[in-house]
Amino acid sequence: MKMKAAYTLLGILSDFSQKKVKAYLDEELDMWARRGVHGHFSGKHPWALGDECIVELMADIVGARKEEVALMNGLTVNLHLQMYAVESQLQLHGLDVEKCMLMIQPRKGEETLRIEDILDIIEKEGDSVAVILLSGVQYYTGQLFDIPRITKAGQEKGCYVGFDLAHAAGNIELHLHDWGVDFACWCSYKYLNSGAGGLAGAYIHEKHSQTIKPALIGWWGHEFKTRFLMENKLQLSPGINGFRLSNPPILLVCALHASLEVFGQTTMKALRRKSILLTGYLEYLIKHYYSEDKANPEKPFVKIITPPKTEERGCQLTLVFSVPIKSVFKELEKRGVACDMREPNALRVAPVPLYNSFHDVHRFIEILGSAITSAKQTANNAATS
Repeated sequence: MKMKAAYTLLGILSDFSQKKVKAYLDEELDMWARRGVHGHFSGKHPWALGDECIVELMADIVGARKEEVALMNGLTVNLHLQMYAVESQLQLHGLDVEKCMLMIQPRKGEETLRIEDILDIIEKEGDSVAVILLSGVQYYTGQLFDIPRITKAGQEKGCYVGFDLAHAAGNIELHLHDWGVDFACWCSYKYLNSGAGGLAGAYIHEKHSQTIKPALIGWWGHEFKTRFLMENKLQLSPGINGFRLSNPPILLVCALHASLEVFGQTTMKALRRKSILLTGYLEYLIKHYYSEDKANPEKPFVKIITPPKTEERGCQLTLVFSVPIKSVFKELEKRGVACDMREPNALRVAPVPLYNSFHDVHRFIEILGSAITSAKQTANNAATS
């Protein structure tokens, strides 16, 4: 049985949204052929307003108000526009990265960060910190951070608090507005399924809509009602919309639209409920079949480095192996499983509730055993050759 690319973090669309993507793309290409430039302001979804037609669907997923969210650019571009692609921005302003960027590391012998250590650093260093930027879900370990507690602690010290939600959007429940998060950004080609290079999202809380202005301004940040008058007088849109640079790429809008409509047929609460069960089932089976057996040191084993508490992880489990990981990865690919290897020694496995089933998880566990056996045999052959 060939698996359906079940565990990739690269964003596999369901059959339904794949068909919708093709239909939407064909529709826009047909409009380009028939109307040319006039498509910008005519038709069901005028190109000049394409992103605004779907922004409410995105806002629902991240728990924000429509006017707090913009769909634009790619993730790193949005990090720069919000002045928080930290290391390069420090260098750009002539600052010493070693002195001005405070990094948080796990305790010795541990893989993930403790919330008490994060809060302790904020308490000790917060008075000298301008911006706190963390991931919502850490890409390597799959650790989910306590966004509301970190936000509250940072703001009490007068810091702006923001999150890179690349691995969180579409994966966990988010309530950015209610949590009071100052800013955030995310890509859409992971759990949001828009395809490689898909249109990214950005958020600024409405409390900053009149006070925070973009450092780099593009003409699409201009108020729509006067944007095309070309009077050379800036009328900046408030909040995140003032950070937009250029008109939206309509083909990327189409791909994202198709996926967001699928999300619109359910809720993140329902997806999260299934996700907890699905990942919990995967965790149980891995521990049952592949835990370390000290009575049998020759038996290959798998270790999960993602936190065991459901409130501290999304759907991803990060695995490390007692046998060479590259061989395991190769053997899994041979068997039709799409997952993701990260150096130095991690395999990221994510049963996504939108399109994965409990049967997928069970089948993966069977295939994993075969892959580990083959990887061990390859290692033994290499050792004796």
